[in-house]
Amino acid sequence: MDSWENHLLAGLAVLFIGLSKAGFGGGLGMLTTPLCALAFPPRDALGMLLPLLCAGDAFSLYYYWRKWEPHNLWHLLPGVVPGVILGAQWVGRFSARELNVAIGLIAVGFVLYQVGRDRILRVEGAFRPNLWIGFPFGLAAGLTSTFAHGAGPVVSMFLVPQRLPKEVYVGTTALVFTWINWIKVPFYVANGVITPHTLGQSLLYLPLVPLGVWLGVKLNRRFSETLFSRIVLATIFLTGLQLIFEFRF
Repeated sequence: MDSWENHLLAGLAVLFIGLSKAGFGGGLGMLTTPLCALAFPPRDALGMLLPLLCAGDAFSLYYYWRKWEPHNLWHLLPGVVPGVILGAQWVGRFSARELNVAIGLIAVGFVLYQVGRDRILRVEGAFRPNLWIGFPFGLAAGLTSTFAHGAGPVVSMFLVPQRLPKEVYVGTTALVFTWINWIKVPFYVANGVITPHTLGQSLLYLPLVPLGVWLGVKLNRRFSETLFSRIVLATIFLTGLQLIFEFRF
């Protein structure tokens, strides 16, 4: 499990955390967990990534401080908490193979959502969020985030129809995920997903998070994301299929 290929995959995955938190690469952050699950046992991958995601959230909050709509957080949180609790209980009962399939399905589902997002989110006028709609979205976000750090599509479906300005959207996303990720921490510790071993791995890869943020800021200023985003989606889709079907080459 400690071959250079596995460390390369994990290093790229962590670098993608910083890139995505800087707002570059569209769904690049969704590639993080599937790549790590290819490199390490899925429970170890989940435990190693959570502290790194928390670090990435901190950088994102720094760049977008107070550029958020806080009412979105209060609409989602009542559902997030039970979603995380349920997800943490179920993660502990899944085998490594079952976790890989769950991560792969979420990755493939994310790509299908991205492809059909314009039709899914086509509404007349700006959507006005409320607690009744926020609770099921929060529940789904808590579950998918706990299983695979994969709540991006759920949170997007709640935020995008509000037609927030770009900076406000990114800042609100950063605020929501900061809370979701920190809520997961004690449950990951209690269920043995975060361990001294995974914390050591997190520290090993930590410098790649600010490097990814710095690189993402630079790339945002110089490159169009259209082609890059398509490559990212194709890679996420193929990685998800690999986790589900375990193709032999």
